[in-house]
Amino acid sequence: MARQLERLTALQVKKLNKPGLYGDGGGLTLQITQAGVKSWLYRYMIEGKPFGMGLGPLHTVSLSDARQKALDARKLVLNGINPLTAKKQRKIAASLADAKMMTFDQCAEAYILAHKAGWKNAKHVDQWTNTLKTYASPVFGQLPVAEIDTGLVVKCLAPIWESKTETASRVRGRIESVLGWATTSGYRTGENPARWKGHLENLLATISKTSRTKNHPSLPWQHIGAFMLALLAREGVAARAVEFAILTACRSGEVRGARWSEFDLAGKLWTIPAERMKAKREHQVPLSDAALALLASLPKDDNVEVVFAGTKGQPLSDMSLTAVIRRMNGDEKPVWIDASGDVITVHGFRSTFRMWAAETTNYPREVAEHALAHQLPNAVERAYQRGSQFAKRAALMSDWATYCGTVQKCVTVLPIRGAA
Repeated sequence: MARQLERLTALQVKKLNKPGLYGDGGGLTLQITQAGVKSWLYRYMIEGKPFGMGLGPLHTVSLSDARQKALDARKLVLNGINPLTAKKQRKIAASLADAKMMTFDQCAEAYILAHKAGWKNAKHVDQWTNTLKTYASPVFGQLPVAEIDTGLVVKCLAPIWESKTETASRVRGRIESVLGWATTSGYRTGENPARWKGHLENLLATISKTSRTKNHPSLPWQHIGAFMLALLAREGVAARAVEFAILTACRSGEVRGARWSEFDLAGKLWTIPAERMKAKREHQVPLSDAALALLASLPKDDNVEVVFAGTKGQPLSDMSLTAVIRRMNGDEKPVWIDASGDVITVHGFRSTFRMWAAETTNYPREVAEHALAHQLPNAVERAYQRGSQFAKRAALMSDWATYCGTVQKCVTVLPIRGAA
């Protein structure tokens, strides 16, 4: 039986060159074409129908390899399975596996594309892309997403977990989201290795939110009068924008993007549309007499809608306002600094206003929070405090403007320098 199954020898296979079919037994056949190309065929019968299946060319598949392939095929036939059908199914399965094999970078790109329409801030796309590219991609970006495990996630986060905790926390959350998307999409299975609760919290130190949050450096409220006096001495639209931001306690972007059409000067009201607000809710700002006087002093061009316009009528950049404070500090040791010695920022004046309101006035907390366009933290409190407290806010902003125009006798520029 062995001789009937193995009729050919390796030497015969090598020397044969006449076109034709040469059986080795058991359905295995050496085929030589008119062009002299040699290849292997497996010939068999299923339900009385003849079939032929290629096993590969001789230069790739040796005689012993061909016999093994033929043996595997004969076993399928014995079990009533058509080898050609099984081969086709394997190809389909392999194609599906290839189609499903996505790298982490590919999944991250797909996740961002799927969610960016729902993000409020267009900068989120760049932030997601840049942080994942910087911290995750070098570690496992090119790996199949199905192979990413806890060890790889920790390897990515550990180097920055304590030195850049806020960034690391965001990267972890973004990795978790991408891996969650991949699981739902069928590209991976099992638990999410970037999950914090009950998982990574066991491997990475828990650093409190308070310790990792760095607030914008802000001027102590006792020094705002001296600062405003120095600011008034400076010329330029950017200086007036800083002054207006202080008087209204608004964000830099809200001031820089202000349009004349948003103002009701007779009604002492500035209405900032929802699309320009961080919380995407319309915000009405009561204007003090000082704020109105500032607006009245600005040059106005009927062809320019922007209130604090830069070159070619375009809004000022954020750096334009920052540059005002830098120039006021000069080239020597900074004068306008916060309690820790850091140079103040434009955004920090909101904190200055908030601390002044809390420590020197009797206005309710929610009035000051509404003035800053903050959402009240307690859901129950929000449900009952649906109004904007506009009348009280108007009085608050008037008192704030008065205080900003008052230089305290006990406060001069020199003690601020000495506070560093």
